[in-house]
Amino acid sequence: MEKKDLLHKRLKEYFGFDTFKGNQEAIIRSILAGKDTFVLMPTGGGKSLCYQLPALMMEGTAIVISPLIALMKNQVDAMRNYSEKDGVAHFLNSSLNKQEIEEVKKDVLSGQTKMLYVAPESLTKSSNVEFLQNINISFYAVDEAHCISEWGHDFRPEYRRIRPIINEIYPRPIIALTATATPKVQHDIQKNLAMTDAVVFKSSFNRPNLNYEVRHKNNDIDREIIKFILSQGRKSGIVYCLSRKKVDDFAEILQANDIRALPYHAGMDAVTRSNNQDAFLMEEVDVIVATIAFGMGIDKPDVRYVIHYDIPKSLEGYYQETGRAGRDGGEGRCIAFYSRKDLQKLERFMQGKPVSEQEIGKQLLLETAAYAETSVCRRKMLLHYFGEDYTVQNCEHCDNCLNPKIKVEAKELLITALEAITVLKEKHRTDYLIDFLTGRDTSDIETYGDDKLEEFGSGSDEEESTWEAVIRQALLDNYLLKEIENYGILKITKKGKGFLKKPVSFKITKPDEDEDDLLDLDGDDSEAMGAGSGGAADPQLYAMMKDLRKKLSKKLNVPPYVIFQPASLEAMATSYPITEEELQNIPGVGAGKAKRYGKEFLELIKRHVEENEITRPEDLRVKTVANKSKLKVAIVQAIDRKVALDDLAESRGIDFDELLSEVEAIVYSGTKINIDYFLNEVLDIDVLEDVYDYFREATTDNLDTAQDELPDYTETEIRLVRIKFISDMAN
Repeated sequence: MEKKDLLHKRLKEYFGFDTFKGNQEAIIRSILAGKDTFVLMPTGGGKSLCYQLPALMMEGTAIVISPLIALMKNQVDAMRNYSEKDGVAHFLNSSLNKQEIEEVKKDVLSGQTKMLYVAPESLTKSSNVEFLQNINISFYAVDEAHCISEWGHDFRPEYRRIRPIINEIYPRPIIALTATATPKVQHDIQKNLAMTDAVVFKSSFNRPNLNYEVRHKNNDIDREIIKFILSQGRKSGIVYCLSRKKVDDFAEILQANDIRALPYHAGMDAVTRSNNQDAFLMEEVDVIVATIAFGMGIDKPDVRYVIHYDIPKSLEGYYQETGRAGRDGGEGRCIAFYSRKDLQKLERFMQGKPVSEQEIGKQLLLETAAYAETSVCRRKMLLHYFGEDYTVQNCEHCDNCLNPKIKVEAKELLITALEAITVLKEKHRTDYLIDFLTGRDTSDIETYGDDKLEEFGSGSDEEESTWEAVIRQALLDNYLLKEIENYGILKITKKGKGFLKKPVSFKITKPDEDEDDLLDLDGDDSEAMGAGSGGAADPQLYAMMKDLRKKLSKKLNVPPYVIFQPASLEAMATSYPITEEELQNIPGVGAGKAKRYGKEFLELIKRHVEENEITRPEDLRVKTVANKSKLKVAIVQAIDRKVALDDLAESRGIDFDELLSEVEAIVYSGTKINIDYFLNEVLDIDVLEDVYDYFREATTDNLDTAQDELPDYTETEIRLVRIKFISDMAN
């Protein structure tokens, strides 16, 4: 009783709290007892206090190993606010000069420093190792411990060296803390830190106040995000982008639309980055546009929304970044924009890395794709990923639960899948199993000789997406599991074996036909317009415009997609443009296209608006920044001068794929350009004619479809000819 009173007394004295949160008290007692301790606690659960309080209470200095300079500064500043002496906490990293380092060491040696934050890189320096060997260390805290694991979302090779360095300095108890760890990552951390016997504290990963939503990403994304942010008034929010360039560009676009926003990424100078972070914390700005470098350890309780402009590389990353919303228990909206094209881009970024790293990266991306594409409760799926069962039927706080899909019986399909896994001797991952079920004769399947098995192609009557849904649901219902040591390999559980002996009802959610229509848009949704979109607000008008487009395509002898992209029709059926100027505000419609094809569409929209007495919404006109249009103008001018496209990409500091995307946007919006000079240089005439003829006959300009039909040609060759075709036909 006396000890409990002392702990609570110190909690009140140092931090001003009367009670502990969740597992905090038990964790602190474990550290005070000198035990290795492993803490899994979601963002906002109060991890820092778990090592800060025992550090203040114990003899000596706690060494806190932390990955980010900004995070250390934030933590040290916070600790100094709780103490009368600045020397109570220090950091030792590359941001300090020689004199500052000496002052830190002096405070540590004098015994007044209770916490010394170090980066893993600083820990390995021989001068620091020598210094630490001469001080009294209370314990080691490894913060953001997921950085140890190659399966974690923020792998840092330096973290792998922590245990040998600790052994060299002086072994003391270790507390490892992370906000995101799957069972695989947890195992990896404990093994690497040689703390497999540690006391493990795992808090629930469920954040009931967070609302999860995934939206399809299209060319209207900027407008969609701006509308959302403006609807939130002066609430705080974070927008995450994958590239530094996108962070800078989008922050400028938000500013141009009167939103108080600032960028944050590792490429900025330290002073500006720190000032921007402080401006957000001090509420001088409402929105931070950032790469994932922002937010670790930032204790801002009232972030009301987190938007992912690009889908993250892993679910761990997604969970940690969304976890920065609603840390005070209040509302937190988490909106992620997703297109398969983004995943393909992320996969391309991995090329050139070691094969094992590529394999891991690919598996993490597959998990992210499964989450983004699922029709089941997002909370259930997210928690399952972290090894936690969520048994509530409807969480009422995710898009899938708020708009539930129809469930269909799939007992026979699960039997087929489990039988296939059995004959494959439980040695393969989901993608291999689906290829086997659908009868796709891949080189891997041939190598293993599995195409000779009777069950090969036993599920060919069903779509790949159906099998993905079956496997996803079987994992959630515990009929299957993914092996921890050999990540991704499917094993049948005891429950699954029982199901095979005595099958029971098993239901999966399948997208309904309307949703398929929106995603597929008659199979003619263009890669240049993004991979699907959010749907038209006025389905009746959308259908009438599709009919008009079909009629015009026959009359003009061009494919329908050449006239207007499906996403452009959707946008028209949402904002009802009735003038040529308004039509040019629609994504994918430039001045040329508006003049050439606009008249009949505008007449149709105007008539529909009048007949149905529709009040048109005030159309938010997204103001863009000059740089964007400058780049397009520069590209058109360079093509007029016949600059080779690869040289042009290099001179603009962008990769070739990005340049092609810009050129595609130019021709799709109605500007005519001539890249024959470049095509004649890089393509054989046969290739050019074959691909051109394909697009002349095709009902879709979709890149994946084109690649299936033209397997002998590369994606780049097809894209180049598609640019010529669209420019010739549409403009």
